[in-house]
Amino acid sequence: MSLAVTGAVHAGQTIGLRAEAGVIVELGPDVQPRPEDERLDGAGALLVSPLINGHTHAAMTLFRGYGDDLPLMRWLEEKIWPIERRLDPEDVYWGTRLACLEMVRSGTVRFWDMYWHPEAAARAVRDAGLRATVAAPLIDVDSNPEAMREAALRSLDELAEIDERVHAGLAPHAIYTVSEPSLRWIAETAAEKGVPVQIHLSETEPEVTDCVSARGERPAHYLDRVGLLTPHTVLAHGVWLDREELQLIAARGAVIVTNPVANLKLAVGRVFPYLEARAAGIQVGLGTDGPGSNNSLDLFADMKVFALMQKHEARDSAAINAEETWEIATGRRAPLLGAAPGLEVGQPADFLLLRAGAPELSFGELPAALVYAASGAVVQSTVVAGQVLMRDGEIEGAEEVLARALERARRLGLAAPIVPASTPPSAGASR
Repeated sequence: MSLAVTGAVHAGQTIGLRAEAGVIVELGPDVQPRPEDERLDGAGALLVSPLINGHTHAAMTLFRGYGDDLPLMRWLEEKIWPIERRLDPEDVYWGTRLACLEMVRSGTVRFWDMYWHPEAAARAVRDAGLRATVAAPLIDVDSNPEAMREAALRSLDELAEIDERVHAGLAPHAIYTVSEPSLRWIAETAAEKGVPVQIHLSETEPEVTDCVSARGERPAHYLDRVGLLTPHTVLAHGVWLDREELQLIAARGAVIVTNPVANLKLAVGRVFPYLEARAAGIQVGLGTDGPGSNNSLDLFADMKVFALMQKHEARDSAAINAEETWEIATGRRAPLLGAAPGLEVGQPADFLLLRAGAPELSFGELPAALVYAASGAVVQSTVVAGQVLMRDGEIEGAEEVLARALERARRLGLAAPIVPASTPPSAGASR
């Protein structure tokens, strides 16, 4: 399969792009489509790299608006964890399909997901045409560690067979929900099988004080001692890390994914110390967190909040600029997250076309327009591996995805009062 994009604007030039077998093979002002190519008319649209969401729980689209405005632990213990026990694979499939739909619409082409029934999530990613690293949250506090380990190994094997765009990982939920022996086992298993690890770390102050009280050390040092602070580890949140921990994380080569909007909404009490992390040399990515706690999957909104928070915290409007923020949101400051080096021949054909003439993109310099003015609504077309997932704002099958997701939410007792019940598509509709 081949694709040709014509008339797009990149780096100040009107260019063409050709992709074959999911890879960019030609890029430049003289590139012309061939008879066998599928064509995508850029018509002056801006050709840019896509976004990468470094931390989410995608199927929680079904929980959007449920239990809002509660403190983090009350939200988890009283609302989320009880209803998650009722989830089945079809719930996760359609919740993740809806998340993929939203991400395609707002320019995200790859995400890191930690959620139940990961095989169902992986099928959803495959069917949506996106890329993802998928893992089940591993928890063994008050449960059987052996059963958890067996399930993790079984999941790795099942995920490996679903699709080449879906990568398997291990996801210990947090240091307070996984025992030390199991954390060590996860570290050994990840190294043996060559898979990445994603874990929540230092999201709240009590997590830190409890760790110091129980173990005499802060969370990052504890994670290092059990072998889980490596170049293949993604640490979500990290807002309560201190300077010594940041230096340790940098030395070990781990990635931190900051989730500013979810942290603000859940009032975790501190801003991620990005400037110190940058000074230490840490790789940093951007995430939305789950759509139950954000509640959006639009990374354009999150990158603006991230930049403004850092400026405000530093009392310095030049503390971080738009270009740096864009690089973080596109994954270029954290290679483990899976971003291509750029729009270049030989790289995966993953890219966005942004609307020509959109008011948000019509003034000033492009990085500033992208970070401070734009929302996901400026995305006109989204392409992954040379496959057009959204063309001129239209995504095939979008109505069915929303209808099915609403069905699953109602099954769980999470009816959406904003949207009236509607007749679902016919049972024979394809996925």
